[in-house]
Amino acid sequence: MNTNISILAEIPEDLHESLKNYLETHPDWDQDRVFAAALSLFLLQNGNGSTPEASRSYRKAARVYLETLFQHSV
Repeated sequence: MNTNISILAEIPEDLHESLKNYLETHPDWDQDRVFAAALSLFLLQNGNGSTPEASRSYRKAARVYLETLFQHSV
């Protein structure tokens, strides 16, 4: 089952402007997709697999990242 959880976050205005400009020029992407890709990539780059639980979390983040990148608009 793929469950989504809503997150409320404040971001710097400059980052918001960059996101807005990106979304205007990439109609296949939306804010939720960008945040999922960015957060999963951050976790992949900063995580480690030193324990079985950390390894499972790393694989889950990798799956979300790849699914988000290759998702197609319907």
